[in-house]
Amino acid sequence: MTLAPETTDLKVQLRIGDSADGAEGDWFTVCDLSLLLPGRGVAALLPDGRQAAVFRDRAGSLYAIDNRDPFGGAAVLSRGLTGTHQGRPYVASPLLKQRFDLESGRCLDDETVAVRAYEVRAAA
Repeated sequence: MTLAPETTDLKVQLRIGDSADGAEGDWFTVCDLSLLLPGRGVAALLPDGRQAAVFRDRAGSLYAIDNRDPFGGAAVLSRGLTGTHQGRPYVASPLLKQRFDLESGRCLDDETVAVRAYEVRAAA
């Protein structure tokens, strides 16, 4: 059976650029929602030169964290394996296998380490 590609006009957007005065940042469009495969990550270049790792799980929830692995220094978290631990979604780095909570950015294997987590939405 051939499945029809998902047809939607929804875009994946990240909230970026929180200001020093506490005001919320702007929404930055990353890609079409249909380009995110469930269980797989993609890397997105942000306007300030950083990278975000963006994920869509099998339930359709969206997540984004910094793409740079703080242990190895390479921008590879978007290529990690996704899973859940105690009901929390995570990605395991392909380098040294540390797991990062996709909602908070906290490292599940070393509580002193975290990466930035971004607010994500799908919008028309």
